[in-house]
Amino acid sequence: MADITKIRNFSIIAHIDHGKSTLADRLIQRTGGLTEREMSAQVLDNMDIERERGITIKAQTVRLEWKGHELNLMDTPGHVDFAYEVSRSLAACEGALLVVDAAQGVEAQTLANVYQSIEHDHEIVPVINKIDLPAADPEGTKQEIEEIIGLDASGAVLASAKTGIGIEEVLDAIVATIPPPKGDAEAPLKAMLVDSWYDPYLGVVILVRVIDGVLRKGAQVKFMAAGTTHLVDRVGCFRPKIEQLSELGPGEIGFITAQIKEVAETRVGDTITDARRPAPEPLPGFKTVQPVVFCGLFPVDAADFEKLRDSLYKLRLNDASFSFEMESSAALGFGFRCGFLGLLHLEIIQERLTREYDLDLITTAPSVVYKIHLSHSKSEPAQTIELHNPADMPDPNRIESIEEPWIDATIYVPDEYLGSILKLCQDRRGIQRDLTYVGTGAHARAMLRYELPLNEVVFDFYDRLKSISRGYASFDYQQIGHREGDLVKMSILVNGEPVDALSMIVHRANAETRGRGMCERLKDLIPRHMFKIPIQAAIGGKVIARETIAALRKDVTAKCYGGDATRKRKLLEKQKEGKKRMREYGSVSIPQEAFIAALRMGDDA
Repeated sequence: MADITKIRNFSIIAHIDHGKSTLADRLIQRTGGLTEREMSAQVLDNMDIERERGITIKAQTVRLEWKGHELNLMDTPGHVDFAYEVSRSLAACEGALLVVDAAQGVEAQTLANVYQSIEHDHEIVPVINKIDLPAADPEGTKQEIEEIIGLDASGAVLASAKTGIGIEEVLDAIVATIPPPKGDAEAPLKAMLVDSWYDPYLGVVILVRVIDGVLRKGAQVKFMAAGTTHLVDRVGCFRPKIEQLSELGPGEIGFITAQIKEVAETRVGDTITDARRPAPEPLPGFKTVQPVVFCGLFPVDAADFEKLRDSLYKLRLNDASFSFEMESSAALGFGFRCGFLGLLHLEIIQERLTREYDLDLITTAPSVVYKIHLSHSKSEPAQTIELHNPADMPDPNRIESIEEPWIDATIYVPDEYLGSILKLCQDRRGIQRDLTYVGTGAHARAMLRYELPLNEVVFDFYDRLKSISRGYASFDYQQIGHREGDLVKMSILVNGEPVDALSMIVHRANAETRGRGMCERLKDLIPRHMFKIPIQAAIGGKVIARETIAALRKDVTAKCYGGDATRKRKLLEKQKEGKKRMREYGSVSIPQEAFIAALRMGDDA
């Protein structure tokens, strides 16, 4: 068991692309965790998507040795979708490295995670990275850290993870600034479950931080929130190669395996204790993760349905926060309704299905969870239901009110783009809460706080924000609960028939614009038939927008020359009757591409 005074547990907080993974690489290299030959770029990001996008999706841990101290580094996700996992990873540490890009300064995500870290009473070591860049301004960045976050940055370590400058100073600062963990080896076992993933050879691998007691190989442990007991068959740590140990003592971070087959059984934040001598109460802060955004996934080729189902089950092994259930649609056939933590999570799952499992998918427009208050009827009492799919909207006569989720968003943006961003937030029904300026001179930026309905953000808000600001705006948000809104279900009817896959819930004020945009798009996408096809957007029985696809017509008057005009009219009337009859009995075939295009373009209206 390691001497607890020589242990340092820390995580790295940084915005996307500020050099977090590169710094982790250098720390591993400098402490001899891997040799030059074994090293690869972004060693802790082991998914292709993580490397390509420069983001961390799964928490990883690595144990480093430096001047007789044991340093446990937690590489955590930075994105808001994984905020709960970040909070558990931070709870497992005593300190953090705050990495800020010397050229870009403090960004929104950095801020959100730093405040979480401060709430956990962490010692924070500021590291100003990328000082070798021509545009680097270390002094300006120090000033920004002090102004925006309120941390003393006079002793900030200046580093360049790429070139290896300042890496030893970072390691020395970790040892000097971050306090050792506290813990009692004699107390009943208490360990926090930080993360878990599925390994085809070992089963579920569980990342743990021991708070009190000792976690030994062969021990019978109990998961307090799940209520299950398991036998620990392997204990170890990552350096970053797996190293097996006989036990983990208080303050140590490592992994265990216990022949568990389902990741869903190992919930992040759960407390692991000894089954024979359990801890009196679990660690605080545990909560079950709820999906926030829902959408339907359908295979383009109906024959791929089984393949899609198998792929979703395999993905679920590694990601317990992802949920799915079967659904069928008249237009798209059989598929699954899936729940995600947020838009990035949705994108990652979609991309993994396409890449790793070679599937062609149609994704319906993302929707959020609405709370619907129903009045009592003859057969049912008054109740509140959660609605994930707009197609399942109950009878409008019974709906008393609909509540939608809202978020508190923080946006950082250079001053020149401020007007356009304000307009974008206003258009999306945002309520401005704050507008302040941070930094000086070239570093001056506006910090906006807006309350926005999540429904308006899930479509393409982030893309629009980035395109308006040419990529300079950064955005972070947290949920602030549900609020009542004037929301209605908008149905799209093609030839009088509702198309369930295209129905959506919108605010009454935006319904007409959204409906007109959808009708215009479908008019261009659906091919012409032998009869006239009306495309309508409707709220209940009221049509709010309409476009008509003209019929393909044969020139029936071609053989009619000379004579009275009534002869031509007679032929045209006869044709008109035929078209009318055809329209009554004819069915409109909407090609798959039209659906994909209509759903992908979702919200340009």
